[in-house]
Amino acid sequence: MSSTLSVLSPAKLNLFLHITGRRKNGYHELQTVFQLLDWGDGLTFTPNDSAAITLESNPTDIPLEDNLIIRAARLLQRDDLGAHITVDKRIPTGAGLGGGSSNAASTLLALNHLWDLQLTREQLQTIGAGLGADVPVFVGARSAWAEGVGEILTPVELAQRWYLILVPDCHVSTAQIFSHRQLTRNTIPIKMATFFEGESRNDCQQLVRRLYPQVDKALKILDNFGEARLTGTGACAFISFENATEAESVRNELPGEWTSILAKGVNSLPLPIELD
Repeated sequence: MSSTLSVLSPAKLNLFLHITGRRKNGYHELQTVFQLLDWGDGLTFTPNDSAAITLESNPTDIPLEDNLIIRAARLLQRDDLGAHITVDKRIPTGAGLGGGSSNAASTLLALNHLWDLQLTREQLQTIGAGLGADVPVFVGARSAWAEGVGEILTPVELAQRWYLILVPDCHVSTAQIFSHRQLTRNTIPIKMATFFEGESRNDCQQLVRRLYPQVDKALKILDNFGEARLTGTGACAFISFENATEAESVRNELPGEWTSILAKGVNSLPLPIELD
């Protein structure tokens, strides 16, 4: 059995988010662009023959049985295969940065390799979709245009940008936002070219900032330096820059009590393993 494997579990931003409809099963039709970042959590996997999956992480409020890392590992587990997984958690929960989904995807990729399961990327994406709509894009390891409920992915080449992300001291419930009766659900679908021309928005933004004063405050702070936007259903807000120097200069002007993240957008992430 292969030795220990360490991987970056990247964060993401939703550069825009349009809700274009709602299915009978309650899932929402959407359009978005997932921008992967060169920053995220660190995961280390050590396989064994114990038939046990153990997790070591810095403090988290997610019960073990609900942790997407454990759930992803159990979906792949066969016979006496086991693994010890350690997490250097940096992506905040409830922030719209995709931490849980990214962790699940990294787990699928790593254990598929370490346990020599020989599943293809497409098979792993199908498995991942059952854990969450954002998991497939992280398995694909490419920034992408997404439609459907987020599972129809088209890789995109985005101009290189640096992102300054402000982290409010609150946790936004995705379920609350998507079930809220005031959420806009009838945005007319756009073409990809329309997004690249700059015509897009986040349909959740106005609702989230009304329900969460800290998010509203974060958006107002960043609006002083550019066009601030919510990522996903929140809570994080972000603005982008052409280079790291400009982004760092603005970061130094932020109020000291706020947590911020500075990361570079990437179109693709190198994987430590090869997939079909």
